[in-house]
Amino acid sequence: MAISGAGAPTPDRTPDLDRQIAFLTEACKLRGIERASKLADGSRHENSGEHSWHLALFALVLEGEAPEGVDINRVIRMALIHDLVEIDAGDAPIFEAGLDQAEIEAAEAAAADRIFGMLPEPQGAALRALWDEFEAAESADARFAKALDRFQPPVLNLANGGASWTPFNVGYTQVEARLRPPMERGAPTLWGWIGPRIRAFFSGEAS
Repeated sequence: MAISGAGAPTPDRTPDLDRQIAFLTEACKLRGIERASKLADGSRHENSGEHSWHLALFALVLEGEAPEGVDINRVIRMALIHDLVEIDAGDAPIFEAGLDQAEIEAAEAAAADRIFGMLPEPQGAALRALWDEFEAAESADARFAKALDRFQPPVLNLANGGASWTPFNVGYTQVEARLRPPMERGAPTLWGWIGPRIRAFFSGEAS
């Protein structure tokens, strides 16, 4: 037990710090997970660590588009942790055909068990519960976070000329079907802004 100079004995934080630093070191691996989306300039694919940071920034900047009652600080926390499971499970491109959704969900749940389990209690349990809330997308906070998660990739695609739409040979109908429902559910103004721009892109009217 560590003893402070003139005060009462203080608990030894070493075991918790050991686990927290191990978790943070493990989280660095997220930067090595390549996503289907490319950067706004189209120069390369973004990685999942970059996506998580960008999504948190989207939440901070677009707070005004959140429905009443959304706690933007919780949304930012969801954004920062939502893809940590990809360290084990990898990225599942939204437009890739033939993916087994049940298999993906099982792999991600196992990854969440392992990765959040690295943290001391109750911190690990709290972050795991936040991840579960994001995945369920039932709370207002999670619905807004999910809407942003669907909004960020097409923003990049509109900037880079559809660099991650072209390889999957998708058109407006497929993009609308996957993106519109979660956006309208969690942040209707975002679809109202980007929907016409996506339609214009696929009709060849985008500048």
